[in-house]
Amino acid sequence: MPIEDVWERNKDHRTHRAGWLRASVLGANDGLVSISSLMIGITAAGANDFVLTVGLAGIAAGAMSMAVGEYVSVRSQNDIEDADRALETQHLADDPDGELEELTQIYIDRGLTRKLASEVASQLHATDPLRAHLRDELGQFDLTRARPLQAALASGLAFTLGGVIPLVGAFVPTLTGKAFTIVSVTLVGLIIAGIFSGRTAGSSIPRAVLRVVMGGALGMAITAGVGQLFHISGI
Repeated sequence: MPIEDVWERNKDHRTHRAGWLRASVLGANDGLVSISSLMIGITAAGANDFVLTVGLAGIAAGAMSMAVGEYVSVRSQNDIEDADRALETQHLADDPDGELEELTQIYIDRGLTRKLASEVASQLHATDPLRAHLRDELGQFDLTRARPLQAALASGLAFTLGGVIPLVGAFVPTLTGKAFTIVSVTLVGLIIAGIFSGRTAGSSIPRAVLRVVMGGALGMAITAGVGQLFHISGI
């Protein structure tokens, strides 16, 4: 097969999407569920005048929380990877022969003969030993390296977009109408999020949709119950 065809076929893989896709799906789902749940809880409590305010405040707070949390989390993952890189660099400087044998053993464990494993490890040590150890010993790949800023932006933006959808229900005049509209548009948004998740990840779309919709519906139901339990309409 021509190398150009191999490169073209490799474009179909989705591993390189893992970082921003996870952050986007999580952000959109969280925006939909948390904002709709907040608004449903306030609606169930009878606080008609506060539904829009709660929704807007929830979007602002949630988007910032998601973005900052995602950045800190992914940055911490980078710190771990950087620490492992520094440690592996030191190991290669202190004991290159031992590291060569370690890499050889890794390839033997993967099914190569001792002779072939030794040849492969020696060739890699002659060119870029650190990269070989990071990849085959520690599982670090440039393709899947976490990107904190990308994850933060994807998560915050997705949360905002997800949170805006149930906000439509706040403009309905009656509490019953608000609740019905919030639930309806949120379920539609969850279905869209599930379809996007399934298509982008290359997984089963019905399964992704079912997972997202059931989780969101459960969140709204629980929050509605809390709102009914702690009724605040008299405040």
